[in-house]
Amino acid sequence: MNPTGYVIVTPARNEERVIENTIRSVVSQTAKPDKWVIVSDGSTDRTDEIVRAYCGTYPFIRLIRSGGDEQRNFGSKVAAFNAGYRTFAGQEYGFIGNLDADVSFAPDYFENLLKRFAQTPKLGIGGGIILELVGGKFLAQNISANSVAGAVQLFRRACFEAIGGYYALPGGGIDAAAEIMARHQGWLVQTFPDLPVRHHRRVTSGSSSALSTGFRDGLNAYRLGYQPLFALAISVSHLPRRPYVSGAIAHCLGYCWACLSRERVLLPSDTVKFLRSEQLQRLKHVIVKQRFAKPIRKHQVRS
Repeated sequence: MNPTGYVIVTPARNEERVIENTIRSVVSQTAKPDKWVIVSDGSTDRTDEIVRAYCGTYPFIRLIRSGGDEQRNFGSKVAAFNAGYRTFAGQEYGFIGNLDADVSFAPDYFENLLKRFAQTPKLGIGGGIILELVGGKFLAQNISANSVAGAVQLFRRACFEAIGGYYALPGGGIDAAAEIMARHQGWLVQTFPDLPVRHHRRVTSGSSSALSTGFRDGLNAYRLGYQPLFALAISVSHLPRRPYVSGAIAHCLGYCWACLSRERVLLPSDTVKFLRSEQLQRLKHVIVKQRFAKPIRKHQVRS
């Protein structure tokens, strides 16, 4: 194996409609992975059959089966990822990626992404910008520059091992937890807007309603240790998005319910302290920016 190369794990469950988009994207890469393990997490459709058809042509692809519990959650996704991760034991590689089974991207996506890692030695997690399929159109996902969508997180191996991999959080937030731990340890985390990744179904809600997703995200914000004012700011940021006011309220209620129920904060206390300090700095930056923003004069307006 190549110590500067990369490996990928893709947990997949009943992805027959979309997984071929991902496979075609990966096998077309100008910089192909050393190994790609697709973990069929109890699939009952044609997912396994589709993957096997490519395994014979592309030796770097391997299919394994894992799980199969009817009640699949984010914790089971981590279990599936770890089943794939264990197959790399004793092998040399520089980077490890978590790739969803319903994305597609340009042939030079990984080549360009790896160049970013080579240019920035402290870059621990990187990935492209997710384009969500909404109403038949692909729209850029709203994400912070120092964050990377879980669907396309590529880790520097040293970073992944330093944070201990993914936390098995049944309620979600596994990608956020990894990022927080990485930043706490001094690694940079970055999304690159010039590297688009098409996600062939809605990322933010999945099979859940927008309201239940908002409530769950509020719960997870508390469980990850989000600073209360920052959590409130996130709730307010939901106002311009459908379902508008109710979505913002759902997020706020989720956070408050977790607080009143005395839910356990899942990250280590020192990491939570770092996160809250980081979030307060971001809030201060936004407030200062708004305060000193120059008003737009009438003659500056363009039609």
